[in-house]
Amino acid sequence: MASLLEEQLFDICSQSPPPSKDFYQLVITKNEVILRSWKISLRLESRGAAPTALKTPHLDFLHDKSLQGQVGAVFGKRILEYAVSLCHGKFDYLERLPDDVLLRILSYLELKDTTLLAQASHRFRKLCNSEKFWEQIVRNRCAEFTIDKANLANVMGWRKLFFTCFHGRDKMVQ
Repeated sequence: MASLLEEQLFDICSQSPPPSKDFYQLVITKNEVILRSWKISLRLESRGAAPTALKTPHLDFLHDKSLQGQVGAVFGKRILEYAVSLCHGKFDYLERLPDDVLLRILSYLELKDTTLLAQASHRFRKLCNSEKFWEQIVRNRCAEFTIDKANLANVMGWRKLFFTCFHGRDKMVQ
């Protein structure tokens, strides 16, 4: 399973809470936590300030409550908890699967389950709303699918075709 891990495990950007306008990026790789910041200010003394980058190994991040506090203040409690779990080696392998593999898995789920899954993360929402997902739904679950219907779907969209022509009808393959 470790081969599914890319060098970069997580990457998020955010602006710090008011009154500061500073911009931050948190990157977690296999070996370190990187916190980059850019000063955003109209004050003359801040103009042209170079961005900063703090790089620290996972173990040091886990023991640095000040750095964790800064990450929590900028990105929120959930992101801090996720960063800590990544540094502890707790990886979400499902999130790391390629889109085509996930789409194949999604094709076996009931639509009500994919609706719930779409609420789990931005990635799953994007996948469950993608044209590729709806094309698989139509092709895999709809009887008497013809090339004319495929051409129609390419014009009007696969999701719209599904809900217009197939949803709730006897043509659905259960």
